[in-house]
Amino acid sequence: MSSTTVRRRPVTGYAVVLVGLLVAGLSYAVITQGTASAAPRGVSQQAQIAHGREIFLQECASCHGIFAQGVPGIAPSLIGVGAAAVDFQVGTGRMPAKQPDAENPRRALLLHPRQIRDLADYIQSLGGGPTIPTRAEVSQVGSDYGLGQQLFTADCAQCHNFDGASGALTYGKYAPPLTKSTPTQIFEAMLTGPEAMPVFNNTTITPQQKRDIIAYIVQTRTEPNPGGFSLGRIGPVTEGLVVFLGLLLFMVLMALWITAKHGKAHE
Repeated sequence: MSSTTVRRRPVTGYAVVLVGLLVAGLSYAVITQGTASAAPRGVSQQAQIAHGREIFLQECASCHGIFAQGVPGIAPSLIGVGAAAVDFQVGTGRMPAKQPDAENPRRALLLHPRQIRDLADYIQSLGGGPTIPTRAEVSQVGSDYGLGQQLFTADCAQCHNFDGASGALTYGKYAPPLTKSTPTQIFEAMLTGPEAMPVFNNTTITPQQKRDIIAYIVQTRTEPNPGGFSLGRIGPVTEGLVVFLGLLLFMVLMALWITAKHGKAHE
């Protein structure tokens, strides 16, 4: 029996049609399932962005403009700054600011973490920018503490001091202490360059190098101070100033004592 005869049998035709229907049905099920699972996420994301815009209009638009375009002399544009900048500024309590200042200090949170996330999603939707780093991106597992110390000394110590204890800058600005900053906040600060800090993007300092720096900063918090009273661990400048003032006070007191003693003897 030839193959042509087999193909002409009705049973073979029915089998081909059945297989085709099964393939079409499975393909449709996969496509519709993927669409159904993706739709709620899209709707949820849009709802978060809409909620973030409401928060922005209430808390931020008075300074940054209703379209986040910025107001000259008051607040910069937020278009393109990314979600990481919002999460850092609002997540550390620096924003919303009560009034424009040279340096906004760290304060208690004014918004709920969920509100901060929605606000960050809204700003991210305006023009992109650095996103909020994940836990894996800020994890210090396998980080090089020694290399982190070298990088911190080369790029950060001139402002934050060698142990992250803060330092004064010009025009009323200062580099804040890193003692209370979380690894995520430190990573975000390097990505976005808040206030007077320069931007260290992933080309200038790679993500792994950022994690090395974070590992060094976290490690310094637990190191004992062999020098006793640390005076803020700022270094010999502060300690020398305290010694100088102490000696000066001692000399003044001695001069007063000698003068008083001489006066009594003369009487």
